[in-house]
Amino acid sequence: MRILFAFAAYLVGSIPTGYLLVRLTARKDIRQFGSRSMGATNVFRVKGWRTALPVAAIDVLKGFLPAFFALKYSGDPVFAAFCAFLSVVGHCFPFSIGFKGGKGVATSLGAYAAIAWLPLLACLGLFLVVAAVSRHVSLGSLVGSLVFPFLVLLTGGPKGVFAIGLAIAALVVFQHRGNIGRLVKGTERKLGDKSS
Repeated sequence: MRILFAFAAYLVGSIPTGYLLVRLTARKDIRQFGSRSMGATNVFRVKGWRTALPVAAIDVLKGFLPAFFALKYSGDPVFAAFCAFLSVVGHCFPFSIGFKGGKGVATSLGAYAAIAWLPLLACLGLFLVVAAVSRHVSLGSLVGSLVFPFLVLLTGGPKGVFAIGLAIAALVVFQHRGNIGRLVKGTERKLGDKSS
C-alpha cells in the first residue's frame, strides 16, 4: 500500500498546473517565457495574478494532499515526508510534459503544512522578510527552503523528516540554479517586473 501512496504522490505532484492554465487561456507554453518555469511567480509575470493565484493554490495542494493522506494512513511523519518529496519531484519533473516543470517551492510549502506546520510558519515569515527587503522572490524561496529542515530539527522533529527536508531543499536549490547565477550577477528580475 505504501508503494501506491508513493506512486500517487509523484503523479499528483506532476500535474503541470501552470503549463495547463497558460496553455488553455493564452495558447502559450509558459516555459518559453521569463524564467522558463511553470510556477506561479513566472505565471504572474506573464499572465497576471488572475492566472497565478489558482496556479499557486493548486501547486500548494499538490504537496499538501499526498503528505496529509500519507500521514493519516501510516501515522509515520517520515513516510509522509518521503511522499512530500516525491510530490515535489513530480512538480519539478512532470512526465507528461517532458520532465520540465517548476521549481518546487509552492508544492513543498503545501507538503510542509501537512508534516511540520510550526517550522513552516517561521519559514514563511523569513521568506516574506527576505522577499520584501530584496524584492527577489527567488532569494526568499531559497532561504526559506534551506532553513526549514534545521527548524524541524530544532523543534524536535524526527531526524528522518530533517533528512528528507534537506533533500527537498537541495532539489529546490538545483531548480533555482539559473536564479542563483542571476542573483550573483545582479540581473535577477525583481518582484513586480514584467516578463516579455
